[in-house]
Amino acid sequence: MKRTATTVLAVVLLATAGCTNDGGGGGTGSANVPGVTDSSVIVGTHMPLTGPAAAGYSKIAPATKAYFDYVNKNGGVHGRKIEYKIKDDGYNPANTQTVVRELVLQDKVFAVLNGLGTPTHTGVLDFLKTNRVPDLFVASGSRSWNQADKYPGTFGFNPDYTVEGKILGTYVKENLAGKKACFLGQDDDFGRDSLAGIEKILGSVAAKESYVTSNPNVGPQMGALKAAGCEVVLLATVPGFTALSIGTAAKIAFKPQFVVSNVGADPTTVGKALGAGAPLMEGLVATNYLPLTTDEANPWIQLFKKVNAEHNGNAEFDNNTVYGMSVGYLFVQALQAAGKDLTRDKLTEAVKKNGFQGPGLVPLRFSATDHSGYGGAQLTKVVGGKAAWVGTPYTTDDKDAPVTAYQGQAATPPQNGVPAA
Repeated sequence: MKRTATTVLAVVLLATAGCTNDGGGGGTGSANVPGVTDSSVIVGTHMPLTGPAAAGYSKIAPATKAYFDYVNKNGGVHGRKIEYKIKDDGYNPANTQTVVRELVLQDKVFAVLNGLGTPTHTGVLDFLKTNRVPDLFVASGSRSWNQADKYPGTFGFNPDYTVEGKILGTYVKENLAGKKACFLGQDDDFGRDSLAGIEKILGSVAAKESYVTSNPNVGPQMGALKAAGCEVVLLATVPGFTALSIGTAAKIAFKPQFVVSNVGADPTTVGKALGAGAPLMEGLVATNYLPLTTDEANPWIQLFKKVNAEHNGNAEFDNNTVYGMSVGYLFVQALQAAGKDLTRDKLTEAVKKNGFQGPGLVPLRFSATDHSGYGGAQLTKVVGGKAAWVGTPYTTDDKDAPVTAYQGQAATPPQNGVPAA
């Protein structure tokens, strides 16, 4: 009976939340919008601050918060300060459902921002839709976020994994032709979408393996790839499993060329996980679509380092930090565009109109029918322990469009580092 009563109460709470006036375009104004007052706006996120994906990723939300603190110090957005509630889900889908419900039902957040993970965030899409909560800039390249009809309030940020897979496959085709290419990927949409993109360019790879994050052992997979005679191994892995793959390969004297998804290729994060084996990263090929931390002359890096020093305790500055601050900058742009009379519908309409320019090397795709994030990436290679650019940025789509060089000019930040209204 106790369990039944709890279930009934949960249903009542969900139904009540779904019927609450969220200020979503009914003309009631910001006064009735959850998480919004004249002086503040509350947003929340779920992040793996602990668990198998915490390496590197645990730095993202603090970096976003640091950028918000910087904006708050400079007057906020339309007079409102941004409050960012960060909840740890340990990269566990069951935990994600719990903390996202807390954010919506207890904390009354205005929006969920940059929730991280394909297996984790997939499980909260319907809940956020039911409760009419904007679900912005998901930290994953799954194509699930680009379903404008089914999930009108959900938008991606990362280039989707099929787009990235096509770009990585193009590198292999143009630079490693004739070598036996193989694949190891996470056993979810991350791995499957990445492989789909790779095989659009290369055709069927010679061998395919997968892993689950609950089992930190890729010995069997690396052994199978070695036995298959793989000369190139494309990885769709989070940072800890990138390090496991590289380290395990070295232990069995398996020395392929590794070509790695951006989400698992930050040299600082992977190098830390490898420890004394960090030099094994040399020559690793990956992608990026945001400025590299090593580019000291880049005005975005200069801005983000300033923010990091002033509002993030001068934490170690890596590509996860750049990512988190880039997300924060884009969200501030969206708030500015939504206007002073802030509602959830006005925010999502502002994102659909797009026109945003920020640190990205390629354009954002947002429109009424396209809710994916960045439309491409540029290749990088680890040289002397640091990522360096290779060639020019590329753009493509998740279908059959060609991979083409992007010639547009990167934007520069405003002088005060805060996007204008």
